[in-house]
Amino acid sequence: MAITTGDKLPDATLLQIGAKGPEGVALADLVKGRKVIIFAVPGAFTGVCSTAHVPSFTRNMDALKEKGVDEVICISVNDPFVMKAWGESTGATDAGITMLGDADSAFTRSVGMEFEAPPAGLLSRSARYAMLVEDGVVKVLHREESPGVCEASGGEAMLAAI
Repeated sequence: MAITTGDKLPDATLLQIGAKGPEGVALADLVKGRKVIIFAVPGAFTGVCSTAHVPSFTRNMDALKEKGVDEVICISVNDPFVMKAWGESTGATDAGITMLGDADSAFTRSVGMEFEAPPAGLLSRSARYAMLVEDGVVKVLHREESPGVCEASGGEAMLAAI
């Protein structure tokens, strides 16, 4: 069953590249006592994810911070090496977006956001969504009906919702 507004995020460890290589990041630590936007994409370096979704948050970072958002996190079912390279190539890292990999899709499955598109080679991926989380509780959740669209889950839509 998919996570919904009012639900508490499940415990999860995601991956990022740190000073010494891959390291686990406890999602609970990132959201505890904080106002965080988490957005997820079907795949790093894919079309809409690279040309629309990430840029929508990059261009809205200042406005989101003005609304009290402490951090913006991008999650994809990719390894942390890919997420690091993608963050650098899109400007997301420079904009302050935290890029985290859900390499085995454990978090994605735990929130009921699995997505598959075998013809495109996308297996065990994440649906496209964005959520506002306050102290670990989902306050706003926007899931796209189609993975090829970035409207409800984009930076502008989240900004308007908070």
